[in-house]
Order: sequence, then C-alpha cells, then structure tokens
Amino acid sequence: MLPFHVMAKPVGPVCNLECAYCYYLRKDALFARAADRRMAPDLLARYIHDYIAAQPGPRVDFAWQGGEPTLQGLDFFRRVAALQREHLPAGWTCTNALQTNGTLLDDEWGDFLQRHGFLVGISIDGPPELHDRYRVDRRGRPSHAGVMRGLDVLQRHGVEYNVLCAVHRANADQPLAVYRFLRDVGVTWLQFIPIVERLPGGGVSDRSVLPEDFGTFLSAIFDEWIRHDVGRMFIQLFEESATVWAGMPARLCVLRETCGRALVIEHNGDVYACDHFVLPEHRLGNLADRSLEDMVESPEQRAFGQAKQDGLPQVCRQCDVRFICNGGCPKDRFILSADGEPGLNYLCAGFRDFFHHAAPHLRRLAILWRRGSAPAEIMAEMERADAARWRVGRNDPCPCGSGRKYKHCCLSAGGR
Repeated sequence: MLPFHVMAKPVGPVCNLECAYCYYLRKDALFARAADRRMAPDLLARYIHDYIAAQPGPRVDFAWQGGEPTLQGLDFFRRVAALQREHLPAGWTCTNALQTNGTLLDDEWGDFLQRHGFLVGISIDGPPELHDRYRVDRRGRPSHAGVMRGLDVLQRHGVEYNVLCAVHRANADQPLAVYRFLRDVGVTWLQFIPIVERLPGGGVSDRSVLPEDFGTFLSAIFDEWIRHDVGRMFIQLFEESATVWAGMPARLCVLRETCGRALVIEHNGDVYACDHFVLPEHRLGNLADRSLEDMVESPEQRAFGQAKQDGLPQVCRQCDVRFICNGGCPKDRFILSADGEPGLNYLCAGFRDFFHHAAPHLRRLAILWRRGSAPAEIMAEMERADAARWRVGRNDPCPCGSGRKYKHCCLSAGGR
C-alpha cells in the first residue's frame, strides 16, 4: 500500500463565520437537508478504523477541517483520540491536524490540544484592517479580535500551530504589513493561500488576487525572509521550493507532477477526489459501501491525479520553472495560453515571476543543504553580498558564492 491523505470534514460546510471568499460554505447544496450536520459516532469509528487499516504505517496522519470543526465540540475529539488509541497497531503512532478559525478556542481546548499533540492551523489574513475585510461572522461583524484570542490560547498552552494566510485583493498590495504583523505576534510557520474565485460567466471575482500582485507579494516577503528570518520563520512555499531545488520531491501537492492522493470525507461519509473538487462528478462513493483503499486506488481517482500532468499546455512543458511549479493546482488552470491552448494556471504570471526572482537564493540554499551547512548561513552571505554588490563587475564571480558570473546569477533573477 502507498500512503494517501484524507481530510475529514466532521461538520461539513457549517461554520460560525461567513468569510466572503469561502468556497466551502456554498457546498451545502450537495447534502440533504438535516437538522444535524455532524459526523455520526458509528461513521467516525468506521472512518478511523478503515483509514488506519489502509495505511502502510508506522505513522498515520489525520486532518480535521470544515466548515469549522470545533463546532463538533471537545467530546467529539476526545472520542477521536480514544478510537485512534484503540485501532493503532502496536508500535504505530498518529498525528492530528486541526484547521480552525480560532474563534471558539478556550483554555479547555488549549489543554486538550496540547496534551494530545494536535497541530493546529489558524486562519489570519494579517492586521485587523486587512483580515476583517473579508473574514466576518454571519452578521458581518469583524472576526480579528476573536481569532487573536484563539491564537493566544494556543500560545499560552504551548500548542504547535501554524497560520494560514489567504492572499486576496485587499491585502496583496501590503505584503510586508501582513508578514511583519504575523511575525511580531509570534507566528513562526506560515502558508499563503491565493484566493481565486471563478465566476459562472467567466473571469474571477473582485476579491481574487491578481496574478502579478501575487508574484510581487511573495517576492517582497521572500526578500525580507532571506535576509532576516531563515531558520526562524518557516514559510511553506519557500521551504517547499528549496526542497525541490535540493533535488528532492515536493511534499506540497500543488507543486507535484501529479495529484490524487489527498481525498476528502464529508460528515455523511461521502468521499470526493479533492478538497477543491467536492463536486458531484468527483464523488468517489460513500464509506458505507466502498472502502477508502478502493476509492483512492480506483481508475477514476488515478485518472483525476494523472490529469494534472497530462493536461499541461505546451507553454508549461517548455517553461524553465516547470520543474518546481508543474502547472500549479488544477483548480486554477482555467485560462488560455498566448497561443490559445487551454489549461494554463490563472496565477502563472505571478508564480513565474516569483520563482525567477527567488531562483539565485533557492539555488544557494540547496548548496548549503547539500554540504550540511545551516540554511541560516545565507543571511550572513546576503549581508556580505549586499555590501559588496556596488563594486562587483558584471563578469566577476557572484558574491552569493554560486560560482557563476554575477551577470548570470544575482544580477539576473532568471535561470536555474
């Protein structure tokens, strides 16, 4: 058996917030009307048993998301922990990741999450004026203060956490304000999620980040990070990019050649191909009548995953950053290339600009890693390089230590 990942949605598309860009709240129409949208105890027990049984071990990673999964209450997650202990084979371990908006967390939650080793992802889009533009409750009231109370709970109880920061039209032009705010409140692990909302008639919503703005956002934060925060701040896309430059496969699905091994199970047992493809045509079955292993290895799921690679337009196949990008997430591959071929990623221009901008430094990080040096050494190198830059000739060795000429390295952001 090969490992695969399932994101469990124990309350389905139910949330105490109503963020303007949330794609999941609109999935409510897929499910029959019911008074209770919570995963039933017998389904939870079957899911945990079957998921563990289908994994090669010795570690099994669980993920809980929503909607807002904390609406299930602590007793549900106490049951999760008990079932995991019951079904894990001897010598095996499991992890739990919980994605939350943070507004319902209190000290009781903090104690439970710390004792059971949960990794918590909490959503924060920057300082209040940027976060509250779209992340509001069902009355349209701002959520930032409540989220920060939740973050304080995690920090006080020593819960391992990371921050998911959405990048949209309201905050994309203030990258350093977003980054420095999160850094200053003690965040050390960040992932940036671009908001891309397709409209039924074509195009994208006015909340969607513009491709060039997304590239500029990433580049500005990368420049700050590479000079000051390597080894102190861990930014998912930067870490994954450095991993690929070092010759290892990406762990992040959007950067891999194929996908299809990250499924979703809903509160009613329905299983879908991917979190971003919870659509009738991508429903694989229900846990009541089909095993998880059968669904992930099914011809339709294999075809779904392979389509990411097979559907690359020619411009992507010839691109000098394909080795790291691989066309990005299939959900965003809906525009035409310059020659009219479908399947180009809406964010292509931004990703390409960022990868070209970061290339010299990612290359250097890979060199440091290969020789067993601390990646943080690059900050001292950057300081020396910046001081020496004004007197380096175009044909002189680059100050970054790559061994290439300056004109072919840090003077130019392109090239591998």
